[in-house]
Amino acid sequence: VLRFTDLSPFIEAKSIQVKADGKATVLSVNHQQNFIDKLEKPKELVDLENELSAINDQIKIEKTHQDIIKDELSFLRENRNIGGKNQELSLENLKNTANYYSAKLTELKLNSIKREKTLKELNKKKSELEKQINTLTSKKEYAKGEILVKIEAKKHLKIPVELSYFVGNAGWLPTYDIRAKDVNQPVELIYKANVKQDTKVDWKNVKLKLSSARPNISGVAPELKTYYLNYNTVPPVYTGSINEVTGIVRDSEGPLPGVSVLVKGTTIGTSTDFDGRYSITLPNGSNRLVFSFVGFETKEIEVTNPVQNVELFPDAQALEEVVVTGYGIKRISKKLGSFISRKEIEEVVEAEESEDYSIPMQRVANQTTVDFKIDMPYTVLSDNKVYSVNMVNYKLPAYYQYYSVPKIEKDAFLIANIENWEQYSLLEGEANIYFEDTYVGKTLLDVRYASDTLHISLGRDKNVSVNREKVRDFKTKKIIGTKKEELRAWKITVKNNKSVTINMIVLDQVPVSTSDEIKVEVLEKSKGKLDQETGKVKWEFSLEPKQKKEFNLIYQIKYPKNKNLLIE
Repeated sequence: VLRFTDLSPFIEAKSIQVKADGKATVLSVNHQQNFIDKLEKPKELVDLENELSAINDQIKIEKTHQDIIKDELSFLRENRNIGGKNQELSLENLKNTANYYSAKLTELKLNSIKREKTLKELNKKKSELEKQINTLTSKKEYAKGEILVKIEAKKHLKIPVELSYFVGNAGWLPTYDIRAKDVNQPVELIYKANVKQDTKVDWKNVKLKLSSARPNISGVAPELKTYYLNYNTVPPVYTGSINEVTGIVRDSEGPLPGVSVLVKGTTIGTSTDFDGRYSITLPNGSNRLVFSFVGFETKEIEVTNPVQNVELFPDAQALEEVVVTGYGIKRISKKLGSFISRKEIEEVVEAEESEDYSIPMQRVANQTTVDFKIDMPYTVLSDNKVYSVNMVNYKLPAYYQYYSVPKIEKDAFLIANIENWEQYSLLEGEANIYFEDTYVGKTLLDVRYASDTLHISLGRDKNVSVNREKVRDFKTKKIIGTKKEELRAWKITVKNNKSVTINMIVLDQVPVSTSDEIKVEVLEKSKGKLDQETGKVKWEFSLEPKQKKEFNLIYQIKYPKNKNLLIE
């Protein structure tokens, strides 16, 4: 019987597989947990816990001194009366007693203040140590995982035995740095992986394989809704969707660090910091977040506010619910969404770690997934911390175009259009945007609905001004025969305050009639292209430096005079 020890407590028993040479027979494989031998704690954690224990002892001593001081003060006050009923008190005795009482009271009070100050400093240090310990381990202690393999052989043999399994509470999320120096150069895209694991076993110098097995002011550009026109209907309302959510995740005892926060149905996610705080950007049309943490029930919420605080509850069945798999390699899956896997632990040369350069990597395209094999050994500790791995850098040829929908927001968004993007095996995720060597904020690289061309929003550019205003002189209403006629006119002004020529698209809309009684006639659109089905009007043009252009959109609506229409 071979006994594999010091394994993660979150092994999925059904996923365990053992490969042995054909000269021996595997009779049985059993998974168990060792509740006697606890998992060995990291030295850093042991040192912190010892320091915390010493601080607690000092706090007890200080509190004992405070109790003694209180008793002495009480004794002093109770014995302030001097002399007796039949004893005359001399002036000298009164003076000596007063001096003693004053000196002793002063000494006790000053000592009390000193002890109080020391106790305050100790409690502060205790709080800092507890927070640091929480970042390294969860509150619950777990038993060691063990696997027993019974093997039969006809004679003495030396054979290789390979063990593989899936284990939960580990995973990775794709993130990106997108840099564009100006609109005449390619986009530099740095593909990164944020790796995190809390399997209770440190991964030291292992070769990671990352798999896509599961497919402030926002930088997400707005989208128009079709403006349908009919009786008792209203124009589309743009309230501004929630694109960024922040909040605190806690349990009954306080904030939870290291909780996984994922946009449902995507690989967009983040983790809470040591104060339980998180911040995540939502793509258009997504409004559900999933919160998961080992030992707690997974919670899914609908986003209704920019601030969403969440409380998680302990899960008694957590150890039986976590999932884990693999064959020939150790794979660690997670509730976060993607999978992370590693080869069976082997002796490797210690390699210097750095996040400033791309790690040697192979991309393997499978039938339905893409795997990224990191050739350099890497260490990922079981500490709930995120380890950033730069996987690969791309120089992407891009066609830059500004995009604006002034009806919703009077800002211009710079869009980088990239063709043949499929060859880069990109996943949806958050991206930090740098334009003209300046950090401009976050956006989303959302490839789920991308067509032949991938559109990356590089954020807002205040050097391109856009304005949309209603022309009051054209807002008229008149009755002709059995019909009412209403006229609406809008003027859109665009100015390029940059020092280079830019290409731009501006979108607006006219209402779309859904009744034969209602007629919409576009009288002026300044050479804009009108989509008859959706009512969208698009102007595509270029602007020289400091140049300004104006576009007019005028439309007329005719409908029966005995009816009423709500027109923008």
